[in-house]
Amino acid sequence: MSQLPVRIARWSARHAWRAIAGWFAFVILCLGVGLAVGTHEATTGDYRIGEAGRAEAIAAAGGIQQRPTEQIIIHARSGPLDTAAAASAAQDLTERMRTLPEVDSVAAPVRSKDGKVLRVSVVLNGPELDGKKNVVPLLAQTAKVRAGHPDLVVEETGSPSISKGVNDQRGKDLTLSERITLPVTLITLLIVFGSVVMAGVPLLLALSSIAAALGLSMIASHVLPDPGVGTNLILLIGLAVGVDYTLFYLKREREERARAGGRLGSEALVELAAATAGRAIVVSGLAVIVSTATLYLATDVIFSSLATGTILVVAVAMVSSLTVLPALLVKVGRRTERRASRGKPVRAKRAEAETGRVFGALLRPAQKHPARTLCVSVLVMLALAAPALGLKLVDPGKDTFSRGIPAMQVYDRLNAAFPELLVKHVVVARSTPDRAAQVQHALAGLGRRAQADPLFARDAEPAVRTSADGRVSVLELAVPFPAPSAEAIESLDHIRRDYLPATVGRLSGVETGVTGDVARGRDYVDHENSKLPLVIGFLLLVTFVMTGWAFRSVVIGLIGVVLNLLSAGASLGLLVVFFQGTWAERLLAFDSLGAIASRVPLFLFVILFGLSMDYQVFVVSRIQEARQNGMSARKAVLDGISRSAKVVTSAAIVMVTVFGAFVALHLTEMKQMGFCLAVAVLLDAVVIRLMVLPSLLLLLGERAWRPLRSARRAQTAVPAAGMPQNVR
Repeated sequence: MSQLPVRIARWSARHAWRAIAGWFAFVILCLGVGLAVGTHEATTGDYRIGEAGRAEAIAAAGGIQQRPTEQIIIHARSGPLDTAAAASAAQDLTERMRTLPEVDSVAAPVRSKDGKVLRVSVVLNGPELDGKKNVVPLLAQTAKVRAGHPDLVVEETGSPSISKGVNDQRGKDLTLSERITLPVTLITLLIVFGSVVMAGVPLLLALSSIAAALGLSMIASHVLPDPGVGTNLILLIGLAVGVDYTLFYLKREREERARAGGRLGSEALVELAAATAGRAIVVSGLAVIVSTATLYLATDVIFSSLATGTILVVAVAMVSSLTVLPALLVKVGRRTERRASRGKPVRAKRAEAETGRVFGALLRPAQKHPARTLCVSVLVMLALAAPALGLKLVDPGKDTFSRGIPAMQVYDRLNAAFPELLVKHVVVARSTPDRAAQVQHALAGLGRRAQADPLFARDAEPAVRTSADGRVSVLELAVPFPAPSAEAIESLDHIRRDYLPATVGRLSGVETGVTGDVARGRDYVDHENSKLPLVIGFLLLVTFVMTGWAFRSVVIGLIGVVLNLLSAGASLGLLVVFFQGTWAERLLAFDSLGAIASRVPLFLFVILFGLSMDYQVFVVSRIQEARQNGMSARKAVLDGISRSAKVVTSAAIVMVTVFGAFVALHLTEMKQMGFCLAVAVLLDAVVIRLMVLPSLLLLLGERAWRPLRSARRAQTAVPAAGMPQNVR
């Protein structure tokens, strides 16, 4: 594999125009095929997990599953509600809604307890997830009723309109993040290269890689359904990794050009860069792909989509760096050579280490006092990680969405007027048709027990619904507390632990389950907690194997695992400090959930372990290369880290900018992910790579590079472990 990047670069350099044209043809083909086949979106069934998912499947089999429902409320602009005017508006609304093909039924108007609000429920056709697509005509009719009754406030909310509002807000947020990240990335690259052309190459390849990956993700969705989150991650990871891989390759080519001093042509320089940076990109890309693949072990449609999107965009970015990038570098290099041949001045940078004052100052403690630096830096990282011991997880439901969404503002007013709509637990039972009456009687008894419990709404009479074939019966129980609250969770426990076993659970041969928003969230968190040890265990194993294989050293493999755990733990601890409490709400513009979104820790560990492998591979590769060129272990560590410090930090700035931009988004879950990844990358690039890693390697000396037995035999046959000896 060590010679594959060189062979690819050689062909690309010699057939530059073919390589460039082939790459953009590939991008267009991926997009074209993706748009042609479209995206296969995840269905309601794809999200079903645990008891709640099983109960939903039973209800769906009986045709009495939860349906997408909109609530339209009518109230006065000020003062008491005009009953006649409100009734007229409700009648107008009902007639309009019943004419829409998207509407299944419209319920009779219901007045609030205080008589100030009139509510009309509208049930939509189709499955629950299709509601956000079908709700647009309903919103239009509500707007017409509002215009026709200017003295009243007529407004609409519900899961479909809230989902549409979240999607609209997410689109605006992504546009904002692009406006932040693209200029900062370009400025960073301009500082690194001092050339508009060279700065534009990484952005061009990153954006084209993202375009190709988006097309491929549409195709992949027909195998693994898309829940709508993969695109966000492709943009997030694609820009970060795409720029990083190109940046490492470009910097190495420029080093070789400066070292050659005009004695080598562009094709030879590209081959030299491919032998070192190209191999590191392959190892790093494979490490990210294999690490991310552990997300499939979570057996969750969202994580599977995140894994697929990440794997595709990393693979495409890796291919672009190995194929079209050498061709572009040859074209740019030949232009530089033509300028030099015409006597025009060409600025060339020296090839020595580019540590600089800042990097030199950060590296100096490890160089002079490695033991002390290692102890202090590890203790700091452990101190940052300590708050993670108090981590609490929650599944963020619609109650946690931004109040900047109009439908969420109406949602709050709806729940204030009708608290019985806050939460509903749905008890589902399936038996044979001849036992329908017996099941209904038992469910009614469960409802009476709940009515005597202060955690349940007493003014909402529980009703039992039965499917047409008599096999499935459903009981809905209202709870006047929001979904994330302790009261709502406790009420669910009362049903599952006490009321259900004492009533329907006593009937033999009856299959039961409890679902609803609270049950879904609770079961999802339990599911994630059960999968977390499995995924992290495989992740640690993969990290060790990949790092040990890449550098033929068990010690380096163990170091990679430990360092990744340190950076992941520290960033998770800071996440708890900032987001689990309330003190940073104004600073970061969010409403605390009192916990961390359940998907964030697992996502953090997997993605961070993959991205940290980038820095680990590139930094350790430079150290290993210096050793293979005859340096002592100590000198190789200092030389390798000095030469890679600037480019690794530049890459980190790009990643921190990309991830940090997500802190400006409205969704709390996205804020948490962006914050955690940005902090982790920053700590990894500065503390881990400039303090912990060099201190550890300096203390270990030659022991860190003790090869595996198979690697010893390979080294006696092939000098420098496959690295070309003419690379100095």
